[in-house]
Amino acid sequence: MVFHLQEEYIELYKLLKVLDLVDTGGQAKMIVADGYVMRNGKIETRKRAKIVSGDILTIGDDVTITIV
Repeated sequence: MVFHLQEEYIELYKLLKVLDLVDTGGQAKMIVADGYVMRNGKIETRKRAKIVSGDILTIGDDVTITIV
């Protein structure tokens, strides 16, 4: 999956909501806090991490998102 940024960055939990990977912001924050999101090969636990162009996110074993 490819996500095209409209701004300089997007916060991680907001990205999960925009892509309809979760129903609520609370769910997004739980997924991040529980270590299910990898950013550029490393576990990302900061729900407000600034996701920028060039980042590659992996959620669980099923979803990979390339940020452009």
